[in-house]
Amino acid sequence: MVSVLLTSSDIFRALLLTLSAVWLLSDLALAKHAGITRHYKFDIKMQSVTRLCQTKSIVTVNGQFPGPRIIAREGDRLLIKVVNHVQYNVTLHWHGIRQLRSGWADGPAYVTQCPIQTGQSYVYNFTITGQRGTLFWHAHISWLRATLYGPIVILPKRHASYPFPQPYKEVPIVFGEWWKADTETIINQAMATGGAPNISDAFTINGLPGPSYNCSAKETFKLKVKAGKTYLLRLINAALNDELFFKIANHTVTVVEADAVYVKPFKTDTVLITPGQTTNVLLRAKSKTPSATFTMSARPYATGPATFDNTTTIGILEYEKSVSASKSNNKKLPLLRAKLPQFNDSNYAMKFNRKIRSLATAKFPAKVPKKVDRRFFFTVGLGILPCSKSQTCQGPNNTRPAAAVNNVSFVQPNIALLQAHFFNKSKGVYTTNFPTNPPFKFNYTGTPPKNIALSSGTKVVALPFNTSVELVLQDTSILGAESHPLHLHGFNFFVLAQGIGNFNPKNDPAKFNLVDPAERNTVGVPSGGWVAIRFLADNPGVWFMHCHLEVHTSWGLKMAWVVNDGKGRKQKLPPPPTDLPKC
Repeated sequence: MVSVLLTSSDIFRALLLTLSAVWLLSDLALAKHAGITRHYKFDIKMQSVTRLCQTKSIVTVNGQFPGPRIIAREGDRLLIKVVNHVQYNVTLHWHGIRQLRSGWADGPAYVTQCPIQTGQSYVYNFTITGQRGTLFWHAHISWLRATLYGPIVILPKRHASYPFPQPYKEVPIVFGEWWKADTETIINQAMATGGAPNISDAFTINGLPGPSYNCSAKETFKLKVKAGKTYLLRLINAALNDELFFKIANHTVTVVEADAVYVKPFKTDTVLITPGQTTNVLLRAKSKTPSATFTMSARPYATGPATFDNTTTIGILEYEKSVSASKSNNKKLPLLRAKLPQFNDSNYAMKFNRKIRSLATAKFPAKVPKKVDRRFFFTVGLGILPCSKSQTCQGPNNTRPAAAVNNVSFVQPNIALLQAHFFNKSKGVYTTNFPTNPPFKFNYTGTPPKNIALSSGTKVVALPFNTSVELVLQDTSILGAESHPLHLHGFNFFVLAQGIGNFNPKNDPAKFNLVDPAERNTVGVPSGGWVAIRFLADNPGVWFMHCHLEVHTSWGLKMAWVVNDGKGRKQKLPPPPTDLPKC
């Protein structure tokens, strides 16, 4: 007889398998009525790419830049196997996917998972529930999302139609940001010296910079259209650090969706889109083929005091010529250029954002929480932190710029928050004393206080299951007022109101729109202003909330919400998959 000695990890793995099997059997019973399962394989590998006359090796999925498009239908299950062949630790985030009871697949490093190390793999396993529209995936560790990103297109269920005219064609338009230098080196150097990271050298449309940059005329995205046809443009801002204005010369578009939620259609000639946001627009081509081509231009909306990449990426809109016109006329057509708003036109930004409203119909209701269980007031902005004695930093008295929510600059833990939460091992990893209000009151958008030092820590807010939350996000003028695109993982939220100056808790709630507010996953906190949102914490797990300007995330403008399990089985987070990466 052979005695087998089981290690604690063997027992743990066996327990996980048993638990997973129990969950799986009950979930299979429900699967009969669901969509199909779609499999993707993402090999993370280095690839040489030439832009702006320079070749560099970049991190890609399957050697593609931008990365492959994921296409699914509402109700489908996705199994995406990610294999890491590069020297960097990697995680991927499926931006805007609700991840209902599948928080293990959400992707932010050290929040829901440890990263996938070199030579390792992980299967992201989730179901798209109650969502359809445009989202995107991107790396969620350090600055790797500079080149690791791609579209997610969620089609309506079979036989379901769009609540707008069926387009002739659908085209993803993904905005990116390009550096000639290696982006990992840039952020690592900045963090070491306490300086601001170098700004980008170009913006891109579907990976191509376009003719306004050196030797890039051949690297221009071209969209060919037929006169009289309607095109659905799926706009995605995957840039690291810049909100963007987008405009097609001599054309208007109709906005029909934002962050994968249908909106009341409205016409505009310019779209504002922050990093992390997606916007679907209908472009109706002119009824007669014009004798011109048109620029599709994007350039930053920048409100802060820091320098920024003040360049414009250009794509070209061309009309297909009729056969007779092609034979008779081969001369080069004039190129008409788009005139974009001023780079700091916050008035335009505010007006544009206020036009975005939910459909709020019987079929697509706006389920705004009417009662509020918990109210929070968070300041978001910059400050300073002391550097370690071994560092020589560029700030006064050896300090460096940092960013915070309610004066707490978030410190990334060494193990994933979700694991610590699930296995009740939070001690020494995080604390649940994240402040409900700023630690001290001041004139947030006026003259900054003398003391601009931040505190730091790994603090979270813990919420019971199904808590309805109202959150006011207030920009501050410390080191300069600035628009901050805040992204919440695991939920959509309703944007009730926004304003300039300091939020007034007596008067401003009267302006809240509880009927048809925009439903989003990323919202721009106005420069020198505030935004009020509500969401229902109906998704157990640990959910990251952070500024989607990557420089501010690196500096600590981030926090997390821990949503505890409810009583029912459908209100609990299942155990982690057995291939969850280890730290």
